[in-house]
Amino acid sequence: MGKIIKSLAIGTVFGVAMGMMILPELDRKTQRNIKKTSRKIMGAAGDAYDNILDYIY
Repeated sequence: MGKIIKSLAIGTVFGVAMGMMILPELDRKTQRNIKKTSRKIMGAAGDAYDNILDYIY
């Protein structure tokens, strides 16, 4: 289980780093859409994480 979480954390850090390099080159509308979508995804990921923890314990 720890190996999965470690892999997810590394992937998240890598994705954020790539996004930070690409985002400044996009127009404002696209930047807003990406930020809005990322907030939704983070919320869904947090809910899924909580559900998995509830299932495990």
